[in-house]
Amino acid sequence: MVDVKGKWALITGASRGIGALTALFLAEQGCNLILHSRTIKHLEHTANEAKKKGVQVHTVFAELSEPEQVERMLSRIDDLGVSVDIVLNNAGLQMGYRTDYLHTPVSDYEVSLRINTIAPMMICYHFLPKMIEKGFGRIVNTSSGIANEPEQAGYSASKYALNRVTVDLGSKVNGSDVIISLADPGWCRTDLGGPSAPNSPESTIPGIVVGAFVDDQVSGRYFPAQDFCGMSLTEAVKKAQDLTLYPSPF
Repeated sequence: MVDVKGKWALITGASRGIGALTALFLAEQGCNLILHSRTIKHLEHTANEAKKKGVQVHTVFAELSEPEQVERMLSRIDDLGVSVDIVLNNAGLQMGYRTDYLHTPVSDYEVSLRINTIAPMMICYHFLPKMIEKGFGRIVNTSSGIANEPEQAGYSASKYALNRVTVDLGSKVNGSDVIISLADPGWCRTDLGGPSAPNSPESTIPGIVVGAFVDDQVSGRYFPAQDFCGMSLTEAVKKAQDLTLYPSPF
């Protein structure tokens, strides 16, 4: 299992919900953090709580639907002078539920793809060469098990696209200590999932972040976080590594 103490992790969408919980979980393991949100102000609580755990914290902002803002954010991270060891692409957007799905607007696809696929892949492409050069890195992209819901076509299309490019990219580093994974939080009671979801945000820990701790040089796996609910981190990593390839929904 990877010891993340003293390493640096970038977490997108870290101001609340699963992103904030993940940030604090990593801070408890001694991992330094770069936290992203749409505004710095939204990150104040998470950043302050993480600092109480004795780790270093930087905050950055970007509207992920705007590639130019993503590029500027990446430049600001480079200027920090730290080596990003772990990337957790947690941020995501789910458009409105289209009951009249045969009239799904084009904008549902455009916005969903920008935030849920293009932005995380821009981040992957930026940090992956640096990880390969130093011989270590972990990237975990947040997936979704959504299926058979044309009412949410923009969201499901963007997540399936992210699944595909993540697995394809992972094939290029498989067998190295740069590991790329997918994690599916399940349907949770977050701003995205809504109050009717069956799972609490806390139920995603440690499964949502297990891909950052595996240490067996296998990329392209899909980790449903709810399958690891209630486990210790050690137990979760062992379960993840016992399975060569996790069953995926795509």
